[in-house]
Amino acid sequence: MGISTPTPLPGFRLGRAFIATPLALAPMAGITDLPFRRICRRFGAGLTITEMIASRAVDQGRERTERMAEIGADEHPVGIQIAGSDPDFLREAARWAESRGPDFIDINMGCPVKKICKQVAGSALLKDEARVARVIEAVVAATRLPVTLKIRTGWDERSKNVARVARIAEECGVQMLTVHGRTRAQMFNGQANWEDIGLAKASVSIPVLGNGDIVDGRSAREMLHVSGCDGVMVGRAVQGNPWVLAEVRAAIRGEPAPAPPTPAERWAVVREHMLALAEHHGEAVASRLVRKHVPWYSKGLPGSAEFRAAFQKQSGWQAQLEAARRFFLGQERLRDAA
Repeated sequence: MGISTPTPLPGFRLGRAFIATPLALAPMAGITDLPFRRICRRFGAGLTITEMIASRAVDQGRERTERMAEIGADEHPVGIQIAGSDPDFLREAARWAESRGPDFIDINMGCPVKKICKQVAGSALLKDEARVARVIEAVVAATRLPVTLKIRTGWDERSKNVARVARIAEECGVQMLTVHGRTRAQMFNGQANWEDIGLAKASVSIPVLGNGDIVDGRSAREMLHVSGCDGVMVGRAVQGNPWVLAEVRAAIRGEPAPAPPTPAERWAVVREHMLALAEHHGEAVASRLVRKHVPWYSKGLPGSAEFRAAFQKQSGWQAQLEAARRFFLGQERLRDAA
């Protein structure tokens, strides 16, 4: 049975900010830096969040940590995401984050990566509900900004506690909750359980965003229908495809889906992304980062497998830029010849 076009989502207030388009870009390590967040904002993201910043890294004062927390004047409302398990470190990280000018501070309790969970951070915190409360209370007390939280549905199928953690979060002062509809044990495998997102939504009065397996406008509408939540967070589907945000935005507004990008439009965004990475990180770092970003942009295009293999062998920033230009603009000629 098909899902009818929903009534446009009304948006909600988060502190002083009004989230007119409740479509969030998921924070992803090594991907959602400032250059990419700016592109995603333009294509439809109504709020963005920095990559996860470890509270202990804040204490160490690393240059890379400062760069991760850099936000653009054109991307508000935006949050800085922090992670950790020690309330004292998180309290200091919250104060540090507030001084960088975000609209809210997000706590990560959803990261399933082993090295994070070994520190009893990320989704490992879900196994200790008392500590969940202590961590949230420490961050809420440390900042004047709204505090938000991202969680998974539990540690594994036998210990799902999404509704209880949602209630703890609201009681401790969290003002917006995002739920990834998988357990930590699932990592990114299997299907996201949107009904579990609905359990969180039914348990609290604060806005709830749903995350997991949202890959286009239809899946966004289905998740909203199943969960009844207040907004959508899109993650891995944006890798090399920020245009999916425009499609999801249209879907949650009840508008027609936009046309897919032409080859020239795709190249314009790839070029913009590459140049912005070089400006933000320097060419040496950007040269490493484009080895994942640029091949993602080529996915599904004619000759993409050959291009990806050849692109990984390119050495030097200018050679990478030229190789990308030839491939993406070459798609225009292939389209015209078809």
